[in-house]
Amino acid sequence: MTIKLRPEHEKAITEAIKTGAYRDADEVISRALEILHTSEEWLREHKQQISKKIEAAFAQSERGEYFTAEQSRSDMQNRKSKWKREHKH
Repeated sequence: MTIKLRPEHEKAITEAIKTGAYRDADEVISRALEILHTSEEWLREHKQQISKKIEAAFAQSERGEYFTAEQSRSDMQNRKSKWKREHKH
């Protein structure tokens, strides 16, 4: 099979090899495909839960219940700080 890569993909593969984590393009592509498979599997397993959250978010938005951009950034920073405190070793 012959695959033609876009220049930006070739560059990404070259950069990945330069890190020393991969021996060649085949390893980089194999790892990328593993990650793709894993993420698609996770999405399939959580599809119903994700759909419910999206529906709930749309309903909140329609009721005018949403954060401003600044409130959203602040909330995310608070959640991140809490997560870090809880997962500190």
